[in-house]
Amino acid sequence: MRNTVFLIDDDVSVRDALGLLLGLKGYRTAFFANAESFLGVYRPDWRGCLLIDIRMPGMDGLTLQQKLNDIGCDIPVVMITGHGDVHSARQAFRADALDFLEKPLDEVRLLEVIEEAFASQDQTRNDRETGERNRALIGMLTPREREVMQLVVDGRHNREIAETLGISARTVEVHKSRLMSKLQADSVAELVRISLGVKS
Repeated sequence: MRNTVFLIDDDVSVRDALGLLLGLKGYRTAFFANAESFLGVYRPDWRGCLLIDIRMPGMDGLTLQQKLNDIGCDIPVVMITGHGDVHSARQAFRADALDFLEKPLDEVRLLEVIEEAFASQDQTRNDRETGERNRALIGMLTPREREVMQLVVDGRHNREIAETLGISARTVEVHKSRLMSKLQADSVAELVRISLGVKS
């Protein structure tokens, strides 16, 4: 599913106005009058940006944001409100909102934030896929190769690694060569990047 702007707002005039604006700009959109209707159809493979009104009958926007965090939704959230206040903004940002916009929405800023959200989710998913790939590669290493890898990543030289593990420097070199090949790493810097990517 390509990137979509999901608007959850009980104000029909806001939905109509944003529908017109975003449609003219070529965005795919999906609108919901309340949080419950969005949660009822949400799918984890959806991509895009969530524009969530803070004050709505029933479940409010901050509660919806928290529920989405709880279920692992990675669509970036932008909070919108006609009653902006510091407390609500602080809550939204604590829950990882990308931005907090006040009505009437500034068209230029809104479009900038939507593009930021699209890029943010793409990066998040790319990072996750890279991490999964690296975990699978590291899973192919023998226990000894993992030990050598950790010591290399810690900045130890072959002689130090040999002393630590009670093996010869030549054996360290063999393990290092094999693990670099398995991880498809061309350099120690790449090995460190793979290791850090898995931990993050």
